[in-house]
Amino acid sequence: MQLLIIASVIGLCACGTLPQYNNYNLPQYRQYYQERPRASLERNAAILRSVSDANENGYHYAYDTENGIQAEETGVENNGIQAQGGYSYTGDDGQVYSVRYTADANGFQPQGAHLPTPPPVPEAIAKALQENARDEANGIFDDGSYHDGKYDAGVIASRTYNPQRFAAPAYRPYRF
Repeated sequence: MQLLIIASVIGLCACGTLPQYNNYNLPQYRQYYQERPRASLERNAAILRSVSDANENGYHYAYDTENGIQAEETGVENNGIQAQGGYSYTGDDGQVYSVRYTADANGFQPQGAHLPTPPPVPEAIAKALQENARDEANGIFDDGSYHDGKYDAGVIASRTYNPQRFAAPAYRPYRF
């Protein structure tokens, strides 16, 4: 009977919850949206000028807003659409950012003083590109695939397995 009481007490103690002494609280993430200084102007900016023209020769549009945004584009259909244009706006830092662009079969090509430029091509890569262009002009083309007969053609023939027949080993019977 004592064993039953002791087992019951131990079982009740094991089932009870222990207080957690871990004082680590997960951070509460709150998103605070601070409004940009010019956001209220941009939200209700009036259009000062708007021009839109479309005909069989192509299209043209342009607009100006009171918050300093300007855009214009002219496009024609010639093997796809070829467009040229630009836009400018005043950034939060007060600087006017301008972009001129061309969009055609070669893709979208923006130009602007604030746009990053790619690093120069390393000399070894430029040399390899020139060599590839020369080879292709001379009719040498390598698609990068492995072609079995192209590499070590003479060596491969000598590496083929040529089984030789050996005589069976002679066994000597042992006498005791």
